[in-house]
Parts: sequence; C-alpha cells; structure tokens
Amino acid sequence: MLKTLKNAFKIKEIRVKLLFTLAMMVVIRIGSQLPVPGIDANVIRDALDQLLGDSFSFLDAFTGGSFLSMSVFALSITPYITSSIIMQLLTIAIPKLEEMQKDGADGKKKIASITRYVTVGLAIIESAAMAYSFAVNGYIEKSVLTYITIITCMTAGSTILMWIGERITEKGVGNGISVVLVINILSRVPADMTTLFNQFVIGKPIAKAVLATVIILAIILAMVVLVVLLNGGVRKIPVQYAKKVQGRKMVGGQTSNIPMKVNTSGVIPIIFASSIMQFPIVLNSFFGWWDEGMGAKVMMALNSNYWFNTKQPIYTLGALVYIVLVVFFAYFYTSISFNPLEIANNMKKQGGFIPGIRPGKPTSDYLARVLHSIVFIGAVGLIIVAVVPFVFNGIFGANVSFGGTSLIIIVSVILETMKQIESQMLVRNYKGFLND
Repeated sequence: MLKTLKNAFKIKEIRVKLLFTLAMMVVIRIGSQLPVPGIDANVIRDALDQLLGDSFSFLDAFTGGSFLSMSVFALSITPYITSSIIMQLLTIAIPKLEEMQKDGADGKKKIASITRYVTVGLAIIESAAMAYSFAVNGYIEKSVLTYITIITCMTAGSTILMWIGERITEKGVGNGISVVLVINILSRVPADMTTLFNQFVIGKPIAKAVLATVIILAIILAMVVLVVLLNGGVRKIPVQYAKKVQGRKMVGGQTSNIPMKVNTSGVIPIIFASSIMQFPIVLNSFFGWWDEGMGAKVMMALNSNYWFNTKQPIYTLGALVYIVLVVFFAYFYTSISFNPLEIANNMKKQGGFIPGIRPGKPTSDYLARVLHSIVFIGAVGLIIVAVVPFVFNGIFGANVSFGGTSLIIIVSVILETMKQIESQMLVRNYKGFLND
C-alpha cells in the first residue's frame, strides 16, 4: 500500500488528485469544529449522556464527533446516505425510476439530481426535529430566529459535505461520499485507542498491561483480516458461450464467469439493523414514553450497551433481535440488487450457459441457490465483526465508538481507493506506451 502511494505521488496527474482529496479532508475536519450559533454543545452533550449514555456512539462515530459537539456538520452525510437508500428502493418500486436507471449516463444524472433534492429535504426535517426537541427540553432558547439558524446551519453543513463528496469523486481519488464517511470515523480512532489503553493498560502491573495490549491488538488485527476476507471473497460461476457463425467467421466459444461477492450487501445490513434498534431509543429519550415498567426494559434490551452483561443476561435478547435483522437485511438488499432471473435471461440471449446447467429457469434456480448460501456466509461474517465489540463491552466494559461497522467501512473504502489508484496508474502507463 505504501509503495503504491509512493509511486502514485511520482505521477503529477495522480499527485494532484491525492492532494486535492487531502485538502478536502482538512476542510471536513475544520467544519466539524465550527459550532452552530444558538447551541451550547456542552449542555447538549451532558443531556444526551444523561438520557442515552453511549447510545449515540454509533452516530457520533459516523459524524466524526460532530454530532455531540453540535457543529455545522452535525448531520454529516447521513441524510445523503438515507436518500440514496430510499432512491434505490424506489427504483425497484417505481417503473419510471427503473427506466431512468437503465437509461445510461443521462438517467443516472437525473437520479443523482433527485437524490440531492431528497438529501436537502431530509436534512431540513432532521435539523428541524432536533431544534424542536432541544427547545422542548429547554436546551436552547425558544425563538423563531434560533430555529431558523439551527436548521439553516445544519442543512447547509450536510449539503456542503455532499458537494465535497461529489467533488472528491470528480477531481480526487476514490468515492467521495465514502471518503467523507471514513475520515469522520478515523478521526475518532485515536480517542478510542486512548480510552482502551487508559482502561486496560495504563496503571496496571507490567504483566497485565502487556497481556492486555497483546489481546487488544490481536482482536483488532483478527477483525481487520476477517473484513479483508469478506470484502475480497468471490465465488466465480463459470459461463461458456456457444460457438456460432457470423458471416465467414466463427465467433463465440469463450469462457467467462459471473463473480458473486461473499459480502454482496456490504455494510448496509448492519446500518439498517442498527438504525432500527436505535430509533425507538431516540424517540423515547426525547418524549419519555417508556421510562418505567416493561417499556423501559424493552428499551434497555434494544440498547447495545446492555448486551452480554453477565449481571443482567436477559437484555442480551436484544442482540438476538439485532442478529436476525442483520441476516434479514442481508438477504433483502441482495434480493433487490442481484436478480438471478434477469442474469439467466441475458445469458440465454447471448448464447451463454453454465456447464452442466440448462439455460433458462434451471440456470436462474441454480444462481439463486448459490446466492443464498453465499449471502448466509457473508451475513455470518458481518455478525461476527459487528457483535465482537458488543461482547467485550458487555463483559469487560470496553465501550468505544470504533466498532465492527466502522472497521468494515474503513477497510472496504481503503481497499477500493487503492484499487482505483492502481488502475489510474495502469491506464497512465498504457497511455505512455501508446504515445511512445
């Protein structure tokens, strides 16, 4: 990786893109420190800590600490991510949007434009809801000017981050939105590592400190390796194309394959499952519907901070619900992004077939069976990466915002970015060869 970056900086065109990306990262971190006028970040932080404890650590990690510090980037790019997911689902439900998606570059531009408008709308709704709930709880002044200021600043911040992400994609290196997300997550890693070492290493006897350090590093390394394997794991289905005569030439007869990724849905199942588990907790914190009785116990079961606690094992039932949701969304998202029947029909039209499998419905059924087994393996891998931090939090109290979800995003984005850099270097070498 370091060798690739070193070689990339020697090429002017790629060096400019890398420097532009780094400059945008600096802008993101500066914006994350700018407070929203009318909000006392300390008051909000203390109130949320009292109401929710560490329940907001997932969101705070995604925003790079901007949420709890109530900066102009407090919403981060979560409205854009939500709007992108909504548009993907609507593309399947609405035929017109599906036609746009299949209409090449022009259709994708129209969908991207709609996604931007939906992002702004969601940012306005989210910031307005936050401003209202803060005012109701007495955290901010109840005035129209304060409401307008908060809504404008947070919406503008989210829109600016969306614009920066698109500029990085266009003029920088990697997928801009992913880069924005990763730089926010990485900004929390030093604080999390400091927390772990202060809790388990600093002030402990030398033997215990060394053992704790080895265990912490071994767990992190093992999780990174598992994420790399999940990200790179591919099942290749061989495809043979029949020979046919076109004019005086014999064409076809090539052998190809259908690559099916083990982790077909990426980190989306974890994001969906976490969001669903956190939504009732957030509503309850602001409106106080279930502060006592069975409702309060259900809220505790949904809160990951109570999972795998040896003193209160009953709340670990929430982890089982979480696991079920991850598996469900892994299958659900794969079902809407990979259509075996469509692939089988396209293969049949092009004269392709899987050796030993008849074209048409048998091919579709075979692809579906393989896909289901692969999705299950990918879902199990996601569950392991996501649940391990919860286990250590429940047993040892090792609570950090840098969890399995963050690790999956970081590793995936870094690997994809490095591949893009290598491909750009390869294209440049080809151009140089042709020019010579």
